[in-house]
Amino acid sequence: MAVVAGALVAGTVAPAGAQSNVSPPGARAALSAGETAEVKQIAAAYLQTRAEMVTTTVPASARTARALNAVSAPLANRLSSEFDELRQKAVLYRNADGGYSRAEVAVKVTEALTDGTTATVKIDESTRLYHDFTAAEIAEGAPEYEEFVLPHTLTYHRAADGSWVLASDVAHTGSGPAPSTQVAAPDTAAPVDPDDWGPPEEPELPREAGAGSGTAKPAGWGVEVFKPAAGYDYNKMVAYANKHWKNYNGDYRKYGNDCTNFISQVMRAGGWGETGSVINRKKNKVWFYGSFKWTTSYTWAGAENWYWFGIKHSKRTRSLGNVWDMGRADVLQIDFDGNNKIIDHTMVVTKLHRGNIYLTYHTNDTHNKSLAKILAENPRANYYAHRT
Repeated sequence: MAVVAGALVAGTVAPAGAQSNVSPPGARAALSAGETAEVKQIAAAYLQTRAEMVTTTVPASARTARALNAVSAPLANRLSSEFDELRQKAVLYRNADGGYSRAEVAVKVTEALTDGTTATVKIDESTRLYHDFTAAEIAEGAPEYEEFVLPHTLTYHRAADGSWVLASDVAHTGSGPAPSTQVAAPDTAAPVDPDDWGPPEEPELPREAGAGSGTAKPAGWGVEVFKPAAGYDYNKMVAYANKHWKNYNGDYRKYGNDCTNFISQVMRAGGWGETGSVINRKKNKVWFYGSFKWTTSYTWAGAENWYWFGIKHSKRTRSLGNVWDMGRADVLQIDFDGNNKIIDHTMVVTKLHRGNIYLTYHTNDTHNKSLAKILAENPRANYYAHRT
């Protein structure tokens, strides 16, 4: 990585009028249109190169040097280590299911403020990681790519020549599986709003140790296609997930940890009826959405509460002995710590193809990530597979 890390420290040619937006000390103003375009271009080049690190073809260091043309020395040192880890992820993914063949990254600037010498820029990264499928396989139903949206807060420092240099990148990765281009573990210690979810009024019996679904693909495995005669519309569930994985439905509010809120919307779209009243909102035997958090049941947005409602109280779901038994519109929950105490995350199956299962979820917003990759990068987690 010595060549790559050394190449990261460079400057850009200052654009015309680069000093025109210098503000008085302490004041913060919006970056000019020209400078916003400059920092966006830097971010896009950096994130594109980062995404390519997890593909089956790692870019040559010369290409990396051209792409990352405005990165500070401290960030270059950090990236040297992270790029090594991302290359290891590329190998992990390739061994799991063939990996990613290529990457495409788009950047949207949502806020760009400066005090003249430092700029704080908020962006949304939209990345597509292409699965290793042929055109014929895609035509017969294979997902062409995994896609996700990841917010970042970037800090830039102004160089002596007036250009901007990327100094730090904080990726807001959330509590779900780490985005494929990131190396941080899922954030399961985020503070909990007591109006979102919490311990039920009536404690449940603990799950038995090791009660999570098996993760080894059985010999002669084939996707179980049976669905109980419950009258639910699984096509509508999958269609809702495909439509709203990133385009949030304005009929519902967004939670800080939004994964189970999203899955409840998916189930409701497919025919799950609401049950219970506000007076019992903290009980796991009810499930309903209200105009406010305090008029919504814990089971609506709490992963742990949703588990008990589905499996025990409503019996709208049944436990599967192996995650590879899941079919379309089935739900997978994860306890990342593997301690059988609190479930951290909820996802829905949106695609099946030739022995592969693909999941979609919020926090972070992700569409069609393969089960094989999730299992490979979270080997110590407990998994709970639901037939819906």
